[in-house]
Amino acid sequence: MGIIKVLTSAIGGGLADSWLEVFEADNMGDNTVMTKGVAVRRDSKRNRNIKGEPKAVSNGSIIHVYPNQFMMLLEGGKVVDYTAEEGYYRVDNSTLPSLFNGELSESVKETFRRVEYGGTQPSAQVVYFINLQEIKGIKFGTKNPINYFDTFYNSELFLRAHGTYSIRITDPIKFFYEAIPRNKDRVDIQDINEQYLSEFLTAFQAAINRMSAEGQKISYVTSKSMEISKYMSEVLDKDWKATRGFEVQSVGIASISYDEESMKLINMRNRGAMMSDPTIREGFVQGSVARGIEAAGSNQSGAMAGFLGVGIGMQAGGGFVGEASRSNQAQMERESAKSANMWICPECKAENEGKFCQNCGKARPNGGGWVCSCGTENGGNFCINCGKPRPTNDFKCSNCGYEVKGIAQKIKFCPNCGKPNEQNS
Repeated sequence: MGIIKVLTSAIGGGLADSWLEVFEADNMGDNTVMTKGVAVRRDSKRNRNIKGEPKAVSNGSIIHVYPNQFMMLLEGGKVVDYTAEEGYYRVDNSTLPSLFNGELSESVKETFRRVEYGGTQPSAQVVYFINLQEIKGIKFGTKNPINYFDTFYNSELFLRAHGTYSIRITDPIKFFYEAIPRNKDRVDIQDINEQYLSEFLTAFQAAINRMSAEGQKISYVTSKSMEISKYMSEVLDKDWKATRGFEVQSVGIASISYDEESMKLINMRNRGAMMSDPTIREGFVQGSVARGIEAAGSNQSGAMAGFLGVGIGMQAGGGFVGEASRSNQAQMERESAKSANMWICPECKAENEGKFCQNCGKARPNGGGWVCSCGTENGGNFCINCGKPRPTNDFKCSNCGYEVKGIAQKIKFCPNCGKPNEQNS
């Protein structure tokens, strides 16, 4: 009992009449994983087999297989023959199974040998089709937040994820017996997805935990779809591919969100990181003072009462504000001086401050010199070629009086008030 390939191209009406009937897959959509075979032009006068069941296949009938379809001929619930190659096949109960494997792996033949028909006189054969295309757009979402330990924040965070994933059937016979409910003529992925979605989310949690163990920052999760797909395949291959005949093809994460407590912690940590920058701190201090004066001007008890309060407050807290501002400006000057002293080793490209490279020991070129506008390298305060003095790039803001001395590059905007540097114009 088997099938014989007869044609690979379309058949005309006259040639089709030479067979009892032609079977094709019933309507197969993008999310359809399995459907029965149905007789083509069943009401046509040229179809000589008009009394049989719509899905019963007679000896000598033709089965039409389209691209990306896997056809199985069944007898008594067991597979008689199959093909994964497109074309036309004639049912011949006198032949042995042909097993047209197509591009599927040899493991499909091994699966066939475990479930093939035992061999009594055939009575009623039926044909089923499995979709070999990538089944896309399977939605997933985490009902409860997933824990994620982020080494950057040094804290246990919790996230929610939503997106889609896709699967591909790699062993259609195994898939038919392990994943398809019995006595069904058509099955879409949504019909059988409840169990697999639960297993998918469990594997997704394992993949997320693996990224956490590798030190990935939580904000990088969305851009790591390819890595997550790889993780998911490794986790699910044993259960899905080895025992059920399908595998995860890809995972697309549409959105990542954090629970309320995690969001608070992330915002607090980010604000702390910003405030470690003295220029941002100085702007915050100055902005706080400006907002206080603005609020005083709108005091309902009168502007004078408001400004009187500001004066008293400034006397009480002015020392703190002034000291904070001086501290910020001193740190900015130290950082500017540090930037001015930085040099890059021409040998190993390491950044250094001293006279020798801390990585390879090479001496600083020109003793920390400078290049004159005439192109001459110098080490002192005056050019040895043209006598021009060494540029200092000192900066003093004409708006707020903020001052920086001896910096390496010209300042385009005041770090304190943001006013453009008129010296560059």
